[in-house]
Amino acid sequence: MSIARLSDLADAATCPRLVIKVGSALLVAKGEPRRAWLEGLVDEIAAARARGQDVVVVSSGAIALGAARLRLPKGGRANLADAQAAAAVGQIALAELWSELLGAKGIVAAQLLLTLEDLEDRRRYLNASATLGRLLQAGVVPVVNENDSVATQEIRFGDNDRLAARVAQAANAQAVLLLSDIDGLYDRDPRQSGANMLPLVRGVTAEIHAMATGGSGSGLGSGGMTAKLLAAEIAERAGIVLAILNGTYDRPVARALDKGIGTLFLPRRKDAARKAWLGGRLRMKGALTIDSGAASALRSGKSLLAAGITSVEGSFHRGDPVAIRDDAGTVLAQGLVEYDAAECVRLLGRSSAEHADILGYAPRSAVVHRNQLVLL
Repeated sequence: MSIARLSDLADAATCPRLVIKVGSALLVAKGEPRRAWLEGLVDEIAAARARGQDVVVVSSGAIALGAARLRLPKGGRANLADAQAAAAVGQIALAELWSELLGAKGIVAAQLLLTLEDLEDRRRYLNASATLGRLLQAGVVPVVNENDSVATQEIRFGDNDRLAARVAQAANAQAVLLLSDIDGLYDRDPRQSGANMLPLVRGVTAEIHAMATGGSGSGLGSGGMTAKLLAAEIAERAGIVLAILNGTYDRPVARALDKGIGTLFLPRRKDAARKAWLGGRLRMKGALTIDSGAASALRSGKSLLAAGITSVEGSFHRGDPVAIRDDAGTVLAQGLVEYDAAECVRLLGRSSAEHADILGYAPRSAVVHRNQLVLL
């Protein structure tokens, strides 16, 4: 059995494990938690567990709560130092809130704070995955947030939509529910006359991206429809379903699933675990531009050879992730490179037979091997 419609997300047989992402604007109003709304959502989490589903919560709100307590301007986002301080204060309040409300339903809550590096580094990713798995096995509801008290602009997700998709990968979930302030994805700005909501999307394409508008309307969060589509792409590579639902209603999950109101993104592919992790990486250390022949070879499942590389960007080392682009600048793939950047420059456009003479040692079979590469 597979997920084909929104109502399937409430079926433990088709969706035994799901991730629910809650944004700041839904959880916090005027610096205070929206307790009545949140109690309704906790009721829904308890109901999902009662029907046999594991639930992971990805919760924003720490910066908004902390900023109110510290009386910081601009919701704590005036600068990085304010955001980090607000997160440090607000995360305690956020964890206490979830623990209290879930505890009232007899559910144990756990707090898991993650940084971008925790999910980009393979070993740390596997550690996070093991922790999530053990918590769920123990009947706990993990509450996950980005560790904004230490994250900087260079090493952060920046939105919890993509974090939720990565957490779903790590938790081996079947679905991600993104609670938003809108019913779903529209074919144009929903404020425009004639805008239509798309109930079902099979794969995120360039046309789908063109329908999105970036930014957060509330001013509290850091996401927007563009971030949600990027999250859908991450989920898709792991064969995970993603849904955008309107969270502004009481008991929003039941409303959306019972009435079929929302956008459901069905994946077109399911990469193996390591390739799904690689395809979901957000930060590359460099880029390789390739010619049309190399692009065709990649699409047919072959490795990337130096002969097809036309330019090298960035400072990277063997084993680092790099983007692979065509001559028009479109990113075709990403993978773990077998050579340092300086070595790639020396090998640029040269045939494999020349590599030993150029490098002075026996060369590797490819610049990016097909087993360490994923097409996007």
